[in-house]
Formats: sequence, C-alpha cells, structure tokens
Amino acid sequence: MGTPIMKDYEIGIDVPTLPPGGFGAGDMGPPDTIGRYIPESVASPLLLVGQRTDLPDMAFLPDIRLARILPPSHAAGCIRQMATLDIVWLSAADAVEGQVLADICTALDERGCSLICETSLLALDRIAAALPASLRAQLLVDADPADKLVALAAARRIRHGAVHDIARDDAMERIDRLQEEVARISRLLGDIAGQRGGLSGTPTGFAPWNEGPTDHPDQVRAPSRDYAAMPRSFVPEERVLDRQRAKQIRRMLRQRRMREQYFPADLFADPAWDMLLDLYAARLERQPVSVSSLCIAAAVPATTALRWIKTMTDAGLFLREADPHDGRRIFIALAEGACDALARYFDALEE
Repeated sequence: MGTPIMKDYEIGIDVPTLPPGGFGAGDMGPPDTIGRYIPESVASPLLLVGQRTDLPDMAFLPDIRLARILPPSHAAGCIRQMATLDIVWLSAADAVEGQVLADICTALDERGCSLICETSLLALDRIAAALPASLRAQLLVDADPADKLVALAAARRIRHGAVHDIARDDAMERIDRLQEEVARISRLLGDIAGQRGGLSGTPTGFAPWNEGPTDHPDQVRAPSRDYAAMPRSFVPEERVLDRQRAKQIRRMLRQRRMREQYFPADLFADPAWDMLLDLYAARLERQPVSVSSLCIAAAVPATTALRWIKTMTDAGLFLREADPHDGRRIFIALAEGACDALARYFDALEE
C-alpha cells in the first residue's frame, strides 16, 4: 500500500502523513508543526493568508510549495510555530485589522520571511506605513498573474542554487530589464555628480560667517530672520530659483504625459525617471510625497511602480520618511546624493 493520506482541514488538500518507521535519512527534510515533511529539493514553503484563488498558477515555479492556508487571525501564531517557512502571501491586506497586521509583521520580522502583500490603491499609504522597513516585503495593487509570478520569483529562497529555466518567461525578463534600467540610472547619476566632486554635495572652500582673520567684539549684529514669513518680494533668491526650477520640471512631466495622447504609452514608459523628477520637484516645492502619489506620478501600473520604488530605495536613491503628524503614513523622498546629482544635471542643461 502507498503512503497513508490525511485531510488537512486548514489547507483543503491531501498531504501525506509520516509513514511508520519514518522516512530514511536524506529522503525528507525537517518536519513542520503539523507532522508533514518538506523535501530538501523544495526551496520555499509558502503560507497563504487568504483564499486559494488569490494565488497565480505556480506551475512555472516548481520550487515553491504551498504549505498552508489560514485566516489572518491565525497567521501570526502559525508563522512563529512552523519549522520551515520562507514566504507569506497576504491577500486583501486592507481588510485586515491594524493590530492583526502588526502581529503578522512582527512574526515575519522575527522569522526573516518574505512578505507579498496585496492591497488597494486607496489603502496603499496605510499599509506601506504599517510594514517595517526591515521587513522583506513586496506590495501588489491590482496585480495581474504575471505581476504575482514576478513577486513570487523574487521572494523565493533558493537553497541549493538551482536554476530553473522553465521560469524564464516574460515576467522574468521584466525583472532583468528593471534591474538593468536601475543600474543605468545609477551610473548616469554617478557620472553627472562625479564631474563635480561626487554625490555629497558639500561645498568646499567656504568658512562660517563668524570665522575670519579679524573679530569685532563690540560689533552689533542684526538678529536672524525667518524669511518664510516675509512678503514675496523679500523671499531669498534661492527660493525663487527653486520655484522656477520646480515649474520647469512640472512642465517637463506634463510634456511627457502629452506624448501618450498621440502614441502608445508603452513606448515611453520610464517610471524611474518620472519618479526622480517628481520627487525633485516636490523637494524644491517643500512638499512631501506619499507612496500612492508617487505611484501615480510613475505613469505605470501601481504594482510596477511599487517594484521600482523598492528597487530605487535598495539602490540608495530613495528614502522612506515617517509622517511626523500621522503614524499611519510614510513619505518617499530623494536621498541627498540623488538630489545633488539631479541639481547638477539641470545646471548642466542650463549651461
């Protein structure tokens, strides 16, 4: 007779139980908490928090194994108890209560698992703020099956270094193109900044105003003034130049969008550059930029924009900043090096 079968009511599929005498050494990997054994060849056990229909067809990713399906209320405890777990798929995260979501994130952080999180665009800012920066997470908004496969491929943990050519479909090619584009932008910004001394943007050769060869202790100095409250005619020249440059960048972005009225938008999709421009204009305008707003500025599907935001953040071009007035939201800002490189780029255009 074959291996006996038990019915796992939580997952709704047939899974083999441990046969009498156990498996031979090397046949199976370590057991999880419900008595099943995971083959060593399986790279990434997956826990689904949601419905089975939320997952894409994983036939192209044979090294990912669905281990369990649970409701959100039981997910945190299961994450802590399972002996082997690599990926957690959280569908409809916008419908999960805040404390339950926080518990899930804490458990994931403790285990070092990857999170794939589906949400709506309206709830994107709240969900993004709830995810710790240390968590290896991917956000999906209205994702199609290809986007879901890309997320799974990026989240899996290859334990034996095996390469599965069967997964080299269009989705994998999109990942390669995305990484190559980020590398190109990073090199471009580095070349621009390198022409004038690197990305630090720290001026040299200038001393503070109160350091000099002579000092006049009896000199009366005017108190410092806050120009933010002064009339427009008294705004410092730097603020005037910032507003002019911001208008120039906004005009450039509008021109880029106008092309889509006459040609297919796919011909000009360049989300990394669009987001760099939008963040630079917002910085000049002294305006914060939320995650959802930046996704809209990218002029690509939200899931694609989120993947670019993560890539640019990992590359050190973007920064996550907490909203000091609302803990349920985060902002995305330019890193100092990227901002300095863009300033030099526009200075070069004006020469």
